[in-house]
Amino acid sequence: MIEETKPNTVITSVHLAQAMNYTQYRELIDQLLAENKTTGTDHSEAMVEYTRMNAQRMRRVEKTTVLDDELVELMLRVQNKMLWVIVTEAWCGDAAQTVPAIVKVAEASPLIDVKLLLRDEYPEVIDAYLTNGGRSIPKLIVLDAETMEELGTWGPRPVAAQELFMDMKAQNVPYQEFAEKLHGWYGKDRSKTLLQEFRQLIPQWARLQPIEEQPMERL
Repeated sequence: MIEETKPNTVITSVHLAQAMNYTQYRELIDQLLAENKTTGTDHSEAMVEYTRMNAQRMRRVEKTTVLDDELVELMLRVQNKMLWVIVTEAWCGDAAQTVPAIVKVAEASPLIDVKLLLRDEYPEVIDAYLTNGGRSIPKLIVLDAETMEELGTWGPRPVAAQELFMDMKAQNVPYQEFAEKLHGWYGKDRSKTLLQEFRQLIPQWARLQPIEEQPMERL
């Protein structure tokens, strides 16, 4: 008996039609910063400054994130078309540190299409993917492109960063120290932990072409 796949009932064709690709997202951020604005409704000086720092972080992550041969080969073995929907905001520091790396992973496969939705413009989406009851971002939702079946999720942080976050939150660490330690972790890690996690997740989400056995050399 073949089990029926259930399509994702939260993310609709309307969401996908209104979503951005990564280039459009980066252009939107630059355009808003030129107007001393950010995404969302809070255009305070502090939020704009966070966004300005995040633009620098994204440029750095784009340059320093390098996929190793093992991960590249894994992505090239993907056989099913997928949609990777990322819920994000320009002012979010965690998004700045991880979204460029996620996009780089997706771009290693010709069968993966990345769509970005702004959290505060689509509350119905993030409310279906809360983290410990909160609207934490970024959040990646992986869908089969043909059936819209949900294949998995990731976010808002690599496990090690999330553990650091929760520990500091439990200790009521002051915000400035909190931010320095968390972004310090990202800076030292250089996306390595995220890439390692995706090496484990891709086989759970994707149909993979079998690895061809190498013929034995004749003696």
